Amino acid sequence: MGHVYKITEVVGTSTVSSDDAIRNAIATASVSLKNLGWYEVVSHRGHIEDGEVAHFQITVRIGFRLEDH
Repeated sequence: MGHVYKITEVVGTSTVSSDDAIRNAIATASVSLKNLGWYEVVSHRGHIEDGEVAHFQITVRIGFRLEDH
């Protein structure tokens, strides 16, 4: 029998990098969700201050496996 997944969408932010923003999103989601299995970047945007990137804002879809009962 195959697995069933649910998908949630979250936005991670970081002042360091887009990779760090993705990792922040996944780490925070893993506190309340179990069985995280994959992620997909949906959008990549940021905030600009004084001509430089000040914040990376990355929207990710995270798939997590539902438990069989």
